[in-house]
Amino acid sequence: MPKIPRRHSHFVYGVLQSGLTCAIAAAIASYPFLVEGSFLNHWIRSWVLAWLTMLPIVLLAAPLIRRLSERLTTGD
Repeated sequence: MPKIPRRHSHFVYGVLQSGLTCAIAAAIASYPFLVEGSFLNHWIRSWVLAWLTMLPIVLLAAPLIRRLSERLTTGD
């Protein structure tokens, strides 16, 4: 399996974090469809839409959030 250079780790983190967060949120939103038997179909469609929406936001916001958190905290 080819490795991604570490200098791109912030992008890898953003892809993984947004994917996992959207998967969990989509599963929660799709829970009512469990009884109907259409949970998986609804969950996948919801996850893809949420992930495609959130991925660019996460990648663009991460540097700003990192700088803000550094300003709001002190070194120990």
